Amino acid sequence: MRICSLLPSTTEILCTLGLEENIVGITHECDYPPGIRNKPRIVMSSIDHSTMNNRQIDKIVSSNRKEGKSTYIVDREKLKDAKPDIIITQGLCDVCAVSGDIVEDAVSTLGYRPEIISLAPSDIEQVLDTIKTLGEVTGQKKRAVRVVEELERRINRVREALSNERDRPRVFCLEWLEPPYVAGHWIPEMINYAGGINGLSETGHPSRKVKWDEILEFAPNKIIVMPCGFNINDTLDELDTVLSSNVWHRLPASRKGEVYLVDANSYFSRPGPRIVEGLEILAGILHPDIFKKTPPVDSVMNLRNYMHLQSFLG
Repeated sequence: MRICSLLPSTTEILCTLGLEENIVGITHECDYPPGIRNKPRIVMSSIDHSTMNNRQIDKIVSSNRKEGKSTYIVDREKLKDAKPDIIITQGLCDVCAVSGDIVEDAVSTLGYRPEIISLAPSDIEQVLDTIKTLGEVTGQKKRAVRVVEELERRINRVREALSNERDRPRVFCLEWLEPPYVAGHWIPEMINYAGGINGLSETGHPSRKVKWDEILEFAPNKIIVMPCGFNINDTLDELDTVLSSNVWHRLPASRKGEVYLVDANSYFSRPGPRIVEGLEILAGILHPDIFKKTPPVDSVMNLRNYMHLQSFLG
């Protein structure tokens, strides 16, 4: 069985199911687990993220969408060399990954028809369902069920710890810096499970642009900065675009030092197994006295503490 995984999240799922050796093609964004990085890269981005800031990336992506262009390129020769039996793609977001239409067009050059699986999870339950789906398709149904049961156990542990908590902070999850976006899809559900109040987006609905006046009116007690696809260092490199906003410094969370940067790329952006780790990280941020699990290294940072340290170091 030869699989091309055109989503970082499904690459993670396949490896969790013990199918790393079956993967014969990935995308430029597939980086976990680390052993996957030597696989042939079938999909590349037309945007050089290393040389562009948030606003420039948003401008190009928005322009491409209006013109019907794709931000992603399928290397047809590498796809032919991979000879996939199964191709896994998505129908959720053409900003974050190659669209099903682009994949279909590339497949037409293969000379045969592999099985194409398109996934579009928009909430936590659907994310878990994708694990089961891939388990069934790849002959790893029993293992997939075990993985999901363990993830559900961890989710329920968070929910049970915080379900009766009345002191629920208002939480704003910033998914893009410039222009600002509020996180959607599974993030509002994660906020609720972690004992917070989400007031600017809805579970199952896409992330959306949000005005600073809306954020100010919501008056978040906690802000989680999680630009899609960014780790903490990536976010720090562009954080001035947010700090330069006059409204930012008027927000309760900012005034009280309750702004946290997280590794969004690993634990929040991708609809795979590690969003459960993201849920646990979020619970620890919102209710540190109740949920005390130690987060992974470099997964979360308090912005005020970081700035104080930088000031001390000179």
